[in-house]
Amino acid sequence: MQNKIEVKKRLGLHTSIAGGVHLSLKRGRELGCSTMQIFSHNPRGWSRKSLNEEDAAEFRRLSEKYDVRPVFIHSSYLINLASPDSEIRKKSVTLLVYELRMADMLGVEYVVLHPGKAVGQGVREAMKKASDSLKEVGEKAGSQSGLLIENTAGQRGDISSSIPMISDIIDGSPDGLVRGICLDTCHAYAAGYDIREESELDRLRAEIRRYLAPLKVELIHLNDSKKGLSSGVDRHEHIGKGEIGRAGIKNFLADSYFKDVPLVLETPRISDSDDIRNLKMVRRILKEIGTKDR
Repeated sequence: MQNKIEVKKRLGLHTSIAGGVHLSLKRGRELGCSTMQIFSHNPRGWSRKSLNEEDAAEFRRLSEKYDVRPVFIHSSYLINLASPDSEIRKKSVTLLVYELRMADMLGVEYVVLHPGKAVGQGVREAMKKASDSLKEVGEKAGSQSGLLIENTAGQRGDISSSIPMISDIIDGSPDGLVRGICLDTCHAYAAGYDIREESELDRLRAEIRRYLAPLKVELIHLNDSKKGLSSGVDRHEHIGKGEIGRAGIKNFLADSYFKDVPLVLETPRISDSDDIRNLKMVRRILKEIGTKDR
């Protein structure tokens, strides 16, 4: 519904940890972020670096000083809890446990997870493997931080492109491990949720309440889409320049159901100017609907 919502919105970007994890907060601060997302290590490699307590303490200090919160860790792209290869599943569990422990050290509340792909096996079989892997993660992690399962775009082999699928994966996972979902607007649109339309937002809200309650959306990846509705293609676009469009993004942000959820942009980036332009566009839209970023 298009009621004006007089709230202050946490708005930010995915920022680089190059040179030291604490520097991501300085970069976010310079760009005006009040929330942000980082990787805890190279997301395209299995190798992991240990984090010393001094660096972790500096990250926690700057997060509080700059009032950048919450901060989210996006887990490695290599993780596939549903892989038919038992060795890949084992490495995925180990890496995800590492991500959760890094989150604890940094004082980060949530780790965002793509649970995986079917890779030649049946989707239901893959979902069962992912669910079983989550149980193993819960047994090994012992962390204070938790997971947010991110919806995917409906590409071939996707096992988390709808709310009911996500519900099936997390069903039976240890209490407290999965804390909610991260809703990506590009992925939702590509998977067939037309967030430009009120009726489709109604459907999305109804599915979240029916299949996930008491869990809810804890983070929104706000991205436009290069490809069309139900395309099954995960290609992000600048805000207002894609198939969702400015009006569609505005319609989504005006929905009071999502009014308190932090926004992190993952829009295409060549330089800081791209990030600044997209942030300005979102702030302009928020102002139009009676919302301010913090």
